[in-house]
Amino acid sequence: MENLTPKKIVEELDKFIIGQEGAKKAVAIALRNRFRRQLLPKELRDEVLPKNILMIGPTGVGKTEIARRLARLVNAPFVKVEASKFTEVGYVGRDVESIIRDLAEVSMNMVKQEHTQRVQEKAKQMAEERVLDILLPQPRYSRDIDEAEEKTRYQETREKLRKQLREGALDERYIEIDFKEKVMPFGVISNVAMEEIEINLKEMLGSFLPEKVKRKKVKVSEAIKIFTQEESNKLIDMEKVTKEAIERVEQTGIVFIDEIDKIASRGSSYGPDVSREGVQRDLLPIVEGSTVTTKHGPVKTDHILFIAAGAFHVSKPSDLIPELQGRFPIRVELNSLGKEEFIRILTEPDNALIKQYIALLGTENVTLEFTKDGIEEIANISQLVNEKTENIGARRLHTVMEKLLEDISFNASELNGQKITIDAKFVREKLSEIVKSEDLSRYIL
Repeated sequence: MENLTPKKIVEELDKFIIGQEGAKKAVAIALRNRFRRQLLPKELRDEVLPKNILMIGPTGVGKTEIARRLARLVNAPFVKVEASKFTEVGYVGRDVESIIRDLAEVSMNMVKQEHTQRVQEKAKQMAEERVLDILLPQPRYSRDIDEAEEKTRYQETREKLRKQLREGALDERYIEIDFKEKVMPFGVISNVAMEEIEINLKEMLGSFLPEKVKRKKVKVSEAIKIFTQEESNKLIDMEKVTKEAIERVEQTGIVFIDEIDKIASRGSSYGPDVSREGVQRDLLPIVEGSTVTTKHGPVKTDHILFIAAGAFHVSKPSDLIPELQGRFPIRVELNSLGKEEFIRILTEPDNALIKQYIALLGTENVTLEFTKDGIEEIANISQLVNEKTENIGARRLHTVMEKLLEDISFNASELNGQKITIDAKFVREKLSEIVKSEDLSRYIL
């Protein structure tokens, strides 16, 4: 994090997101301030609260991608939620505290995976020994046999088996293994909803549940995976994992609240506006800073970074309740995307769509070549469709590209070894129906 200056953060975001310099700059500063805060004396550190961000802009211009890439950059727990999916307390639906519970779950999975990777090599070695014990059980030595000689012979055989095991020669062989399974004491689970409850209860009760040993026949390759997982779980200190996960949520967690404009009330004291305002008031405590109970322990939300976003076509940011407005002091407007931006999005980012399709079809030995005028025509048609139907920004490129390359993708196995050039003529021929049609939505949504 020390090397991630705001300038460097923007450079990293530039690899995936075209334009929107204002938004990138705002999130870069917010992220850097988190690092700066950690260097402050403790009494001052607790007083420095994150400057939450409100992104204003149409759909498909990169709001979610900026937040997601930012979290990935520093390996921070991240969740995206849609404000319109929540209902105020007392109504049927998800409560806003589930946002923090989801964030804690994401953090737990991240930290557990990191700890698992650290012990993976040791766990795999232990799993290997367990498989070898099944393939070649320890012999019982009789008095008539030279025990030392028998042990030597046993070790030689075991090492030969180990070599075969590592080379994959025994992968398809079946062995019987015993594995432990947590058992619910409530009897038979009869439907899908109850199965979900059972899974959640198993997670919560953990070590308190009785275990049942089951025996089953599996391939050696599968046994190695099962045993490696079991040994990893034994080597990991779950108390340490939980503590680290909660700390990571509290200090580096990022919550992206999309469609916040959908819960902005427009001054009416009855009808849907009452419910919208209720959701805002429920959101307020977690954004301001409160403690939320999760199954992994209490989580303080004071230093979680909240990034809210909305198109604000009908409502405006000032329609949010004043207390919530005050909790999003940094506001950035994101620009609509047109033909020039589409050309750059298709070609420049590390994960550019054209690079993805070239790589995908390359796996079937089909070479795609996009000419400059071909790329311009794709961008031009994408802009045209956005203008004539609903403007969904850069997401339009995905639907247009999929339609354009539909036949090639379908017949790829028969085009083995061929080179296909995607030029303006090819694009116009494939997408001519879309351009001519009055009801474009029939072809691309």
